[in-house]
Amino acid sequence: MKRAMIWAPFALFFLFAGLAAYQLTQPKDETIRSAMVGKALPEFDLPGQTEGAPRLTQAYFTDGKPRLLNIWASWCLPCIAEAPQLEALEREGAEIVGIAIRDTPDDIATFLARHGDPYSRIARDDISEVQLGIGSSGVPETFVVDGNGIIRHQHIGDIRADDVPFLLEKLEEAQ
Repeated sequence: MKRAMIWAPFALFFLFAGLAAYQLTQPKDETIRSAMVGKALPEFDLPGQTEGAPRLTQAYFTDGKPRLLNIWASWCLPCIAEAPQLEALEREGAEIVGIAIRDTPDDIATFLARHGDPYSRIARDDISEVQLGIGSSGVPETFVVDGNGIIRHQHIGDIRADDVPFLLEKLEEAQ
């Protein structure tokens, strides 16, 4: 019995080492799974880009038309990099709704004047409430939202040229 107790720690160590070695040989899964995909947008009511602009609520996404919801900010460098791809998506018929995070109306207007305005509507999320509510961890992020207000896909980071066809496909699937 004493002898078994001496070898037990070694056996546990080798068992753990074997398990770790096995896990290291398995292919890496780089897919980030969002907890919000398949769930409805949370209730929200955000002010528009300017004082006179229409407010944006989750009800806007329940009229039967799928849309892209782009979370961005004027102070975000990757948002500048993705601006041409958003315009390409708009040219292909995608409706893009923007939510500017912690931005002022003047900063939003300056950004849009410099980098283009592919948005059908823009709202301000001054305290990142909606951003956090939909599971966005940063800017930029883009969500495919179906016509019932259900999130169907989450694209984390800036949209690159090779992401455009994939997002159009996801938007088509959300019909």
